[in-house]
Amino acid sequence: MELKQQIRIAAPRAQVFAALNDPALLKQAIPGCEELNETAPGRFEAIVAAKVGPLSARFNGSMQVQDLNPPESYALVGEGRAGPAGHAKVRASVRLETDGNGTLVNYEVSAEVGGKLGQLGGAIINRTAQKMAGEFFQRFEPLIAPLTPLEAAASPAKAVTATTTWVVWYFIAAASLALGAWVLLH
Repeated sequence: MELKQQIRIAAPRAQVFAALNDPALLKQAIPGCEELNETAPGRFEAIVAAKVGPLSARFNGSMQVQDLNPPESYALVGEGRAGPAGHAKVRASVRLETDGNGTLVNYEVSAEVGGKLGQLGGAIINRTAQKMAGEFFQRFEPLIAPLTPLEAAASPAKAVTATTTWVVWYFIAAASLALGAWVLLH
């Protein structure tokens, strides 16, 4: 499975990069994410419930952040397992570009899928991955939307929006859910 897309987020690049690396924020944004934990610097484990075509399963996944270059880029390598439903190995590359007052998030995901998931065919897996990616970004952007000065003063905790990790967990979730599992750290 191959997935390559570009998404525009209405927030500054440093803020988007930090949010993509914030496990708590990513857990809220990843469809079906039940758990997302950092087990060591740059290493994450997740449990994601997903439906891929006719298959529903809980995927256990692990990811390792590589080639970290804040706030511009990083890569994720991981794998996910869903028992008899299947398994997947995933590699994701994420690159962020400033676009006026916003950020272009460019990502490429490649995955090898096996088991029952692998038997579904690339078209079903690709559609599921694209659907999950869309859901992820629909949830993600409102979580990091810039606060007005009045909102920031009223809620200082919300004004600090993240650290650096989760386009990758999304990809594990998208690719792992679509494949079998998906995060990053600053």
